[in-house]
Amino acid sequence: MTNKDIARHFQLLGRLMELHGENPFKIRSYQNAYRTLRSLDKPLEEMDEEEIASIKGVGKAISGKIRELVENGQMQTLEKYREKTPEGIQEMLGIKGFGPKKIMAVWQGLGVESVGELLYAANENRLVELKGFGRKTQEELKKQLEYYQRSKHQYHYATLEKEAEQLEEAVGQTLPGARANLCGAIRRRANVVERIELLIGYEGGLDALFKDGLLKEEEQAEGFILAKTAADTPVRLYQCPPAEFGARLFELSSQDDFLEAFAAVNGGPPESDTAEEAQVFEKAGLPFIAPELREQGWAVSLAREGNLPELVTESDIKGVVHAHSTYSDGGASLRDMALYAKELGYEYLGMTDHSKSAFYANGLQPERVFRQMEEIDALNEELAPFRIFKGIESDILSDGSLDYGEEVLQAFDFIIASVHSNLRMDEDKATQRLIAAIENPYTAILGHPTGRLLLSREGYPIGYKKVIDACAANGVAIELNANPYRLDLDWSWIPYALEKGVLISVNPDAHSKEGIHDIHFGVLSARKGGLTAEMCLNAKGVEEFGKWVRR
Repeated sequence: MTNKDIARHFQLLGRLMELHGENPFKIRSYQNAYRTLRSLDKPLEEMDEEEIASIKGVGKAISGKIRELVENGQMQTLEKYREKTPEGIQEMLGIKGFGPKKIMAVWQGLGVESVGELLYAANENRLVELKGFGRKTQEELKKQLEYYQRSKHQYHYATLEKEAEQLEEAVGQTLPGARANLCGAIRRRANVVERIELLIGYEGGLDALFKDGLLKEEEQAEGFILAKTAADTPVRLYQCPPAEFGARLFELSSQDDFLEAFAAVNGGPPESDTAEEAQVFEKAGLPFIAPELREQGWAVSLAREGNLPELVTESDIKGVVHAHSTYSDGGASLRDMALYAKELGYEYLGMTDHSKSAFYANGLQPERVFRQMEEIDALNEELAPFRIFKGIESDILSDGSLDYGEEVLQAFDFIIASVHSNLRMDEDKATQRLIAAIENPYTAILGHPTGRLLLSREGYPIGYKKVIDACAANGVAIELNANPYRLDLDWSWIPYALEKGVLISVNPDAHSKEGIHDIHFGVLSARKGGLTAEMCLNAKGVEEFGKWVRR
């Protein structure tokens, strides 16, 4: 163990103790030890305890802990603080400029326990109300968190989409006459991806890609090149002759289960000398299957039977359902949210600020609910035929009830019921809690069913079939929360929901005007599950949506 390794243990101990509000004198002594030990020339491993104790600023207590580290590889005091500090909180200590005091503020004030939850809270404007935070601090932290997440091994699809598309275009421009196309998980619009993957149909060398900073070559592997973009995003490059481009693109854009199902129909893999991907399907006697559907074999079966769905598109979405304003924790006023939705061409806005139990998000007490409804009435007169529907995102309490009395619940046009608190549940508890909310006659949409945050929080376990069956029995739609950190309901359960006749609502959960654009990512995820416009709730026009919520 090097001196720097030992010093880092004391740095971590000091920061963890600061998190827990321990004795400032002790904290300062460990911080001083960190600075002293990391700059020592002589290895601590070669010193005895007396020699270590004689180092200025170390002393007997710290020298004993150093010997502990050298002999056992662990320090008992540090392990004690590690055990009582969630791993996600410890991870936050690695974020530049985000010190123990601010971590303590979000941990104690918001219950945030991971980097992903923290980024989501920043996107929902939750931090601005905390002591020591403001909008500028929140925005700067968001940038730091996004960089931190980009440096890890997995990425939200939304993080890489733009960079991937720009790289695809740049490769085509850099290699005149070459064909370049995204492939792999990023072409299938997977919720989470590990890298950008690109197929290049070209007979010549690829040296030009590594000049002028477009890409940095990392390693030549068997069948591909590992590289990085200027932003250090990992890239995998494949190359093939142009005459084989279609077959190769098909293979690289499809998961194994899908390829096996296709081979069973085709009598084997596609012929390698197929220049166009569409020809692969034509030769197999199948309609073209969109890359989003190439995760599992069921899409091949539907295609063979002539039942391949016409997938929902972003242009099919007629209304923005699930949005927050400055009435709760949104960043824009109700009026601004409505005007922006109208400007984008939507027919309606389903305004659903947080309900009264969401104290952390400035949830609406009943008097504020009715004040907002009065403003909605005035705006509806002004903005017609655009319409704002009066909704609420009502917290599902521990027993499955909603957090308003009937006299308030009946005043809304529709209610999204969501779990935001007491997330540590086993499957039976979570399932019964959701079903109780679904069976409430005022619930119209079940919001983000598992509470997951991709790459951060797995979400509570639920009995998916039981929950979906309950929605079918009670005429409740299920939200596919389009925020790229959620994408919950997971696309893999959409086929079962459709089988049961349950509508899916692709909702942005927008906490700002810009958040409305997250509908894009929700649609991409919904397409993976075979969602059609017919079975998408907010693909209904304003009149049809109004009839549905009034039913």
